[in-house]
Amino acid sequence: MMNPFQDLVLNLQALAAQVPELVQPLIVMLAGAVPFLEGEAGSAIGMIAGLHPVVAGVAAAAGNFLSVLFVVMLTSRARTAVVNRDRTRVGVTVGAGGSSASDHDETDAAFEQITSAKPESKGRQRFKRWLVRFGVPGASILGPAAIPTQFTSAILVGAGTPRGWVLLWQAVAIVIWTTLATVSIWAALTFVVGV
Repeated sequence: MMNPFQDLVLNLQALAAQVPELVQPLIVMLAGAVPFLEGEAGSAIGMIAGLHPVVAGVAAAAGNFLSVLFVVMLTSRARTAVVNRDRTRVGVTVGAGGSSASDHDETDAAFEQITSAKPESKGRQRFKRWLVRFGVPGASILGPAAIPTQFTSAILVGAGTPRGWVLLWQAVAIVIWTTLATVSIWAALTFVVGV
């Protein structure tokens, strides 16, 4: 007699069998690209659906990394636009009369008060502590324990960390976390569930 989890796994495998084999890893890649699911849950979905653990892990990690790459490029462009706009505004303000400079200072001060009044989430606070303590490599590797890799990469690039450095350490973190999850889930499915 099967337990409910075995029945669920077998039903999911039967559903996945209706999808062409070449498309199954693409579905796992899409799952890996979703924040909070990422490579860890993506590989679990793939293995439960019947994919080989290596294929599921690689597809999920690739999807996770592609979404991080997209976020890094988007955040980098946004940061560059803001920095360039601020430099232009400072140049214009310096050349203008003194009254407009004080107006901008008052506006900036009011904006700072509004944005600093919003409380940060516990995950973001934990991530910032890790960033200060361990730097970009440590924060990237430990970050997925607090917040998704997409958020981690956006914070790092938004703070001015070079894109290449962020992508390197996010790739390392994705490989580590996805491998740990894939091996753990494979062991659980093999030895505990018996599927």
